[in-house]
Amino acid sequence: MKLSLRSEYALRALLVLGLNYDQPLLRIRTIAEEQNIPKRFLEQILNELKSAGFVQSKRGVSGGYRLARRPEQITLAAVMRHIEGALAPVSCVSQRYYEKCSCPDELRCAIRSVMKEIHETVVQIAERATIADLCERSKNLTREAVHPLDYAI
Repeated sequence: MKLSLRSEYALRALLVLGLNYDQPLLRIRTIAEEQNIPKRFLEQILNELKSAGFVQSKRGVSGGYRLARRPEQITLAAVMRHIEGALAPVSCVSQRYYEKCSCPDELRCAIRSVMKEIHETVVQIAERATIADLCERSKNLTREAVHPLDYAI
């Protein structure tokens, strides 16, 4: 499975909103500049996330965006499914977006069998991972970058 740029930007925007969850609102410009996302594209993505109930917005001079739910209540799977549709690498293993494949015997297809295992692993991880988890990883990775190990002898 390959994430589209739209999904990647959606997750990055949600990460910024998660890291600033205690702030009232964040402006689109702030998110766009911090994550190097084109502002017009980000506007479309945030509107899509708003329609799905992941973010809330307020218009006007003091307007902006914030998460509609706590970061630990938003799974990566929910966001990815909303943007991408199926999480499956091939449609014949998807439960929600199943389509019959072109192989002669779907039940005995070795490729489908492997793709099903890949799909199950991806779903398991994506259902467990939340925006809060992304925030924690981001903080840890930032700390590691600020304090690199020194191997001077």
